Amino acid sequence: MTKIAFIFPGQGSQAVGMGNELVQTNAGNKAFYDKADEQLGFALSTLMLEGPAEELTYTYNAQPALLTTSTMVSELLQAAGLKPDYTIGHSLGEYSALVASGVMSFEDGVKIVHQRGLFMNEAVPAGQGAMAAILGMEADALKTVTDQVTTEGDIVQLANLNCPGQIVISGTKAGVEKACVQAKEAGAKRAIPLVVSGPFHSELMRPAASKLKSALNELDMHNTDVPVISNVTAGPVTSAEEMKQLLVEQLYSPVRFEESIRSLLELGVNTFIECGPGKVLSGLVKKIDRSAVVYAAYDNETVEQVIEAAKEWA
Repeated sequence: MTKIAFIFPGQGSQAVGMGNELVQTNAGNKAFYDKADEQLGFALSTLMLEGPAEELTYTYNAQPALLTTSTMVSELLQAAGLKPDYTIGHSLGEYSALVASGVMSFEDGVKIVHQRGLFMNEAVPAGQGAMAAILGMEADALKTVTDQVTTEGDIVQLANLNCPGQIVISGTKAGVEKACVQAKEAGAKRAIPLVVSGPFHSELMRPAASKLKSALNELDMHNTDVPVISNVTAGPVTSAEEMKQLLVEQLYSPVRFEESIRSLLELGVNTFIECGPGKVLSGLVKKIDRSAVVYAAYDNETVEQVIEAAKEWA
């Protein structure tokens, strides 16, 4: 029996032109871009399709842009009869998962992630924080490094536990730079700076959390029959009230992605479909479990490939 999880990418997957082919060939797809522009009061769609890339990378633009593209792909698959048994998103992608599971509307999703981006930027303006991927180092050893750097006065911590051998750290620019150097000295294979505009999933995001909590309390959120795997707990959630609290905690807590995928595997999921630009999460899932069936749907061809493949799953 095929059990499906839709997975949704987070910041870093954005690219100028994402979704362009889908919009050009389907008026229904373009409606998502029009709705996003209307909800936000500015031409997000123009920024997504034409850039500039630097402006698209700003967290308050990247977040609604990714949710819009991911939701468009998810809706195409669901309209073709492909219904997920579970949904999961990486960081920002958790909001796309909530939309796909029916916890919140697309319109509310676009608005709240734009607000979330603004709150995050206010907490730590672009350029003052940083994130980096550390490859080839165990979590405990890396935490020893980040704790030492933090003790010395520059905040940095584990932020994304992505897959075996890949952990993202987050904090002040100086803290991340120092931790990268010390991690390599301690045996890490590589330290790769990430193209993001802030220190997400670090204690530096706590000022944004209280503002996000107030904004979430104003949303109309619903319980769901399609559980969402929480980044914070790595377990399934169906309660809207519980999800609200977890979304607040998510801002300053590590994304437990590897553990979340292992939870889905234990729940019987054997097919993962990444909905949105890029193939980042698809690659992580394969590193976690080589036997998992993984698809990435991001343009007309890949969406059709998934729909065709699904005909064999019944």
